[in-house]
Amino acid sequence: MTQVDDEQLRRWRLVLGAGAADGTGVQLRDSDLGADQALQALYDAERTGGLGSSQPNVARWLGDIRTYFPSQVVQVLQRDALERLKLRQMLLQPELLAVVEPNVHLVADLLALKSVLPAQTLDTARQVVRRVVEELQRRLANPTRQAVLGSLNRAVRNRRPQHNEIDWPRTIRANLKHYQPAHRTIIPEQRIGFGRKRAALRDIILCVDQSGSMGTSVVYSGVFGAVLASLPAIQLRMVVFDTEVVDLTDELHDPVDLLFGVQLGGGTDINRALAYCQGLVRRPQETILVLLSDLYEGGNREEMLKRAASLTSAGVQMIALLALNDKGAPSYDHTIAAALAGMGVPAFACTPDLFPELMAAAINRHDLGQWAAAREIVTARGE
Repeated sequence: MTQVDDEQLRRWRLVLGAGAADGTGVQLRDSDLGADQALQALYDAERTGGLGSSQPNVARWLGDIRTYFPSQVVQVLQRDALERLKLRQMLLQPELLAVVEPNVHLVADLLALKSVLPAQTLDTARQVVRRVVEELQRRLANPTRQAVLGSLNRAVRNRRPQHNEIDWPRTIRANLKHYQPAHRTIIPEQRIGFGRKRAALRDIILCVDQSGSMGTSVVYSGVFGAVLASLPAIQLRMVVFDTEVVDLTDELHDPVDLLFGVQLGGGTDINRALAYCQGLVRRPQETILVLLSDLYEGGNREEMLKRAASLTSAGVQMIALLALNDKGAPSYDHTIAAALAGMGVPAFACTPDLFPELMAAAINRHDLGQWAAAREIVTARGE
């Protein structure tokens, strides 16, 4: 059999799919196998149950097809997915919105499909996304504000005040045990001052991987980013990336606009994203960099790790958050996670309910490894 015949059989195998229709006898490998699975997930949807959030996740699937097919083919597959998922029918009937339960997976799917939604459908999709975002804000905003503001207040407590900074009522109460009856006075061994006012007490950079596998994590990060940005004591920057880097800081006032600025799917270049974030650092000792990513680096792995080491050695507090969702143990690159852990960067997944507490612990510079262990969160171990 000639090489031309082999290529023709390979193509027919991809067209026919697996199972009874396949009489080619061709065994697919590597990228061909991935492409075949992506096509099977869409065109055998009636047998497999469709592309819902459970099998497989739409955002992840869209990331896969960008990997295996040229852009013209991707657009065709997206349009076919839109019809087969029956999302178009739902979104074109506004009366159905009243019965849609807030669902982060649905938001991730809509964001992943937004480039192929017609104008009328896109309007309705924004309504769905806004409803889900508002529900998440009602649930998460107050716990986040309370945890973060409380930790900031503790972090800036002034224990060595100048004379004009002393909080006398609190100082007197703290030193009542040192009252001297003979002199009818208190010896203020411990002086407590007012917190020093500053324009921003902490700089926080959220660096969010927008590849297809991170769909629900991106949604949660957008909501948390908007809440944190509303706190005057926080200077927040939000950066999303795949193989390109986009700064969405100016969209933080409206998390729906922010999420629609995200393009779920595609590759991953963490090194490029960290390089951009490195340029944002103005006060290393007061900066917390949260890298939200499964760490599957498609760029320069060695350079990425060197950049992470450079950030931490400069004093930046870096956290590798492997996932921000309600699911179980995430899929992630264990080698890179271990390398980061070895340089003092904790790497673990976190649920949305625990994220405010995580940020409070980071602001107070607590040992995040111990924090995670106390909550039975599995962390990556250093090499």
